Amino acid sequence: MSLAITEAITTLAEAERRFNLARTEDETFFSEWQADLPTLAIAEQVALDELRRRYLYQRSAGQLLEGTVTLLLASPLLAIAGFYDPPFKVRAENSVQLTLEDGEEVLKGRIDVLVLFDRLWVIVLESKKTALSVWAALPQTLAYLVANPQPAQPSFGMLTNGDDILFVKLAQRSHRNYALSRVFAPFTSNRELYTVLQILKCIGREIGEKAS
Repeated sequence: MSLAITEAITTLAEAERRFNLARTEDETFFSEWQADLPTLAIAEQVALDELRRRYLYQRSAGQLLEGTVTLLLASPLLAIAGFYDPPFKVRAENSVQLTLEDGEEVLKGRIDVLVLFDRLWVIVLESKKTALSVWAALPQTLAYLVANPQPAQPSFGMLTNGDDILFVKLAQRSHRNYALSRVFAPFTSNRELYTVLQILKCIGREIGEKAS
């Protein structure tokens, strides 16, 4: 039985080896998550506060499935950041199944993927029985970014399981390099969620400028 590359790549070491990837610690490589972040308007902060309130209310009932995370978190964030407006277009990829061994049990889950302008991949994880870390989907995310139909331009990923958010950037020039942001926990404080939106807006600005 043949497997999609995103299903066959299950570890970070495997992704780095198969795609000839190297992680860089150069802070200037992925400046979009920490430098020149745009100021948020009051209306954007109010919208994020409401988003956070709704998420915490629903999350209090237990672990959320991927469709609910998309509905409560990913989609509203993209809307507030302007990714549903010109020049951006969105499409959905097929869900990818995940099976991971943590030494004690097999964790099963899946990721759903939204693609914006062939430059930003939004990865939403669903977990069953045990919550899957955002790190679990990093190998598959890198596989998506490597397959970017616009390899001359850097591509970005946002991974979330609802509770945590991680950003990744990949550039395919003479070498394939990638870098990661820190992990954000947007529902521990509203400041975390504000920063996530600022990063999305910064990435949107980068993509929009290259598209114009």
